[in-house]
Amino acid sequence: MKLKDIPLLVKIVIAIALGIAIGLFAPVALVRAMNTFDGIFDQLLRFFIPLIIVGLVTPAIAEVGEKAGRMLLITVALAYTFTILSGLFAYSFSTALFPMMLDSGSLNGLGSEGTAYAPYFSISIPPAIDVMTALVLSFMMGLGIAATRAEVLTKGFEELKSIIVRSIEKVIIPVLPFYIFGLFLDMTAAGKVGPVLKSFLIVVAVIFAMTLVLLLLQYCVAGIVARRNPLKMLGSMLPAYMTALGTASSAATIPVTLKCAVKNGVQESVAGFVVPLCATIHLSGSTLKITSCAIALMMMLGMPVDFLTMLGFIMMLGVTMVAAPGVPGGAIMAALGILGSILGFDSTAQAMMVTLYIAMDSFGTACNVTGDGAIALIMDKIGKSRK
Repeated sequence: MKLKDIPLLVKIVIAIALGIAIGLFAPVALVRAMNTFDGIFDQLLRFFIPLIIVGLVTPAIAEVGEKAGRMLLITVALAYTFTILSGLFAYSFSTALFPMMLDSGSLNGLGSEGTAYAPYFSISIPPAIDVMTALVLSFMMGLGIAATRAEVLTKGFEELKSIIVRSIEKVIIPVLPFYIFGLFLDMTAAGKVGPVLKSFLIVVAVIFAMTLVLLLLQYCVAGIVARRNPLKMLGSMLPAYMTALGTASSAATIPVTLKCAVKNGVQESVAGFVVPLCATIHLSGSTLKITSCAIALMMMLGMPVDFLTMLGFIMMLGVTMVAAPGVPGGAIMAALGILGSILGFDSTAQAMMVTLYIAMDSFGTACNVTGDGAIALIMDKIGKSRK
């Protein structure tokens, strides 16, 4: 197997294992060299985040606006509602469970300055625009393109999107394991890795259980609307769930999701419209993961968890990730901007978020895909009631 064919999750696990193993006896020179590399990559990532938002969100908003029809708008509104509710569900369970399972402030000083392993040098790469400016610009341009049908700008932003996607696939994602290796190398050398690994295992286990509960709730809602047995409908979606678990790709699972939705009684025409659309815009599982991981890290870092702040974060998260599912690691990359601007995550906390997210990547995708079937059931009922 070639290096490029190894799944990203496996690369991340190897990077963490090597970082811990080598960090136990690594010379100071090696740790400082990796910290220098991580510092440069961090600056590059900070520069790139606003471009990711503009390059991915703008064409996504423009495309939805151009296709605005009643069926489309209802589906988009329903998918966004499911996504926001999943974030609030994650907030409720995380704030109830994590204080009993995680040590508050256990990761204080994780990214503190003044360590013996300071980088040899640093390079500053200021972003062309800040994150909030990028978000406002994306909304303005996307809605404007949809309203005016600006063909030149449409083509320009589509080309920008292809550049951003290629940059993520060819630069950011391949380098990410080395960045995480350097992070865990530094933490191990500084004696900070123990609490991190223990906390990671707890967070992963809790979030996996939360995704199952969320799916049950979504199908209870769909069962009430469709007047069908929710457990039976959820069971029919198991092939789609397992396929997404194996592929970690919503797009690759679309044919299986379609078949499962039709088996649940959804009209083929409705399923053929809703399922491919929701593969892009419905992100309940991803929102649950990112929200829960963010709350867990905030607690361990001794940061306050405020409901109104988290509500704003969840609502923005549902928009910034809308065009990301087709890009490997795109959802968490798009979320890094608001993690920093709204929640105040520094580069170390953002790296922890990326590591946690990728460790559970297939769980979130499977939750997204299976939830698409619930939306299809509701849309099928709405379509029949309008006839």
